[in-house]
Amino acid sequence: MQKYLQLFRIPDLRNRLLTILGLLLAFRVLAAIPTPGVNLAQLKSFLDSSTLFGFLNIFSGGGLSNLSIVMLGVGPYITATIVMQLLTIVFPGLKKIYYEEGAMGQAKFNRISRYLTVPLAALQSYGLLELLKSQGILAPLTALDMVRNIIVITAGSIVLMWIGELITEQKMGNGVSLIIFAGIVSGFPQLLQGTLLSYTPAQLPTYVAFVALSLIIIAGVVFINEGERKIPISYAKRIVGNRMYGGVSSYLPLKINQAGVIPIIFAISVLLFPQFIAQIIAIISKDFSLKLQDIVNAFLNNQLFYALVYFLLVLGFTYFYTAVTFNPEEIAKNLQQSGGSIPGIRPGEPSGKHLKAVVGRVTLFGAIFLGLIAVLPIMTRYFTGIQVLSLGGTTLLIVVAVALETMKQIDSQLVLREYEGIR
Repeated sequence: MQKYLQLFRIPDLRNRLLTILGLLLAFRVLAAIPTPGVNLAQLKSFLDSSTLFGFLNIFSGGGLSNLSIVMLGVGPYITATIVMQLLTIVFPGLKKIYYEEGAMGQAKFNRISRYLTVPLAALQSYGLLELLKSQGILAPLTALDMVRNIIVITAGSIVLMWIGELITEQKMGNGVSLIIFAGIVSGFPQLLQGTLLSYTPAQLPTYVAFVALSLIIIAGVVFINEGERKIPISYAKRIVGNRMYGGVSSYLPLKINQAGVIPIIFAISVLLFPQFIAQIIAIISKDFSLKLQDIVNAFLNNQLFYALVYFLLVLGFTYFYTAVTFNPEEIAKNLQQSGGSIPGIRPGEPSGKHLKAVVGRVTLFGAIFLGLIAVLPIMTRYFTGIQVLSLGGTTLLIVVAVALETMKQIDSQLVLREYEGIR
């Protein structure tokens, strides 16, 4: 509580905090403005029956639940960023920008991601509107209405991207993550109200089990998210003029879960891609769509096989995304150039191989944890028959991880002010 009070005592931090709260309030206002002609009852039924769109609703910050003008949320920007990171593998020029040009390279990379967000948002809005129209959620649209809605929804995504960047500039949390966080948290009061209204004494064991499971997941997320392997680094002594530099020891922290929630996003997208295609094909050929839908339903109804494939996909994507975002060879080269070395390991290529091996072993624990978080609701439903939120584990993972990261950034700002006060 003392740190929270310090936030309001320091004018600069207080203004930053109020700015962030104002921007989040603007986001919630936009998320409450629905698109005209929406059948809300049909939309709720559709979201409850579709894991894919329930998942997209989370990443839209709840904007999809009432088909608001920001229904896509920051999803197109997240997709654009992921695509750009994957393209660094294919195009060496992008890799050079991302890894070698420092802050200027990061700025170029982010600018290209913003440009890519616009066409992605337009394509996603068109596909989503067509799908919702085929489900009877939206009234038939004329060509002019379709173009107007696409422009409005695309603009909504760009506005949210801008709000996210304004929040990030305050240096008290990541803007995109806080928008998703605010969307998830905003649904908690309604969920709690519905739970209390429907409570009966016979449901007490179910509620106790749910609370216990939630606490275990939160504790696990904190433990894994904060866990890291420290690689010792020694810096050689060097003399520049009359002064001596180096001769100190430090460490390189390797996080157990470097990929965050991205592997779960990839895995669930791959699993539900056939279902999405079947729903799109229904617009063109109903017979072929029904056959494809039968195959997809048979796979989804086999819960054990579905959970196994889901778990293995999360494992694979965790290693893949870690390999994309963490470059051991580049880190080893930077260490060698700065006069640092890992004790007992030769600088250069041997250090890169050592880091790669350590990252591979450390990532295994993070991958298994993410896989268990992903399949936990499915396995709970299979063994106990208790129907829980299909993305409950993922939701808690996002909320806790964002809260921890925001706390760290706030704490660093407070420490900076304390040092400034000492000076």
